[in-house]
Amino acid sequence: MASNWDDLKPRVLSAIAMTIVGAAGIIMGGIWFQMLVVFVTAVMVWELWTMIHDEPTKGMLLAALSAAVLSGAIADRTVIGFLLLVVVPLIGASQLKKERITFFVFVLAIQIAGWGLVHFRLGNGVSWLLWLLLVVIVTDICGYFAGRMLGGPKFWPKISPKKTWSGTIAGWIGAALVGFIFSLYTDAGVGIIVISMVVSFAGQMGDIAQSAVKRRMGVKDSSDLIPGHGGLFDRFDAVLGATLFMLLFTFVKYAVGGAL
Repeated sequence: MASNWDDLKPRVLSAIAMTIVGAAGIIMGGIWFQMLVVFVTAVMVWELWTMIHDEPTKGMLLAALSAAVLSGAIADRTVIGFLLLVVVPLIGASQLKKERITFFVFVLAIQIAGWGLVHFRLGNGVSWLLWLLLVVIVTDICGYFAGRMLGGPKFWPKISPKKTWSGTIAGWIGAALVGFIFSLYTDAGVGIIVISMVVSFAGQMGDIAQSAVKRRMGVKDSSDLIPGHGGLFDRFDAVLGATLFMLLFTFVKYAVGGAL
């Protein structure tokens, strides 16, 4: 039983540090939050490259190019600027002999999610971005403790052998609680509870998708940058899934609203 908790201390300390840095960036907003998102995005691109290819130098160049392209797309705020996000996935995929589609899809998703986070902060302010990240964080915390304390059947053993149904459902419950609290102090209404649970599931699917890539590549973590967590890609895979869902949800909402 004790072995189930061996990684608890480094996970907690790393999580506290990341939460402080992330919260500071969100609250300050503007260029500070943009730089934080661009940095995290660039590192995730580098980590994905090194998972697929053993030449880190090209990965660093791609990460630098990703930072430049994403910064330009954020500043441009036009369709052309957004379409430039396809540049790095195309260049990187062209340099690979294997997993080209994997690299292209994930890098494109990473950059779109980074673009989305910045625009959520610009358009919706601090509270809604904090809600999104809190849903992801609480889902992870509830899933971690419930999974280790309750155990039980695995959620998707072929891809992520540590994740259990008890942890997955506990994550949904935790997300619903976050949504309930926000419904009390904002004008979102009780519908935010259901949306929180769906965002929680989307984050879990982001985690599962990244786990699938790691299993294909035969690696345990995307890197060893964060004690107890692996790399930034390991830590922000759920944010990736949640953000992409919210972008899709927002697009559909405005498309339907415009049609009506």
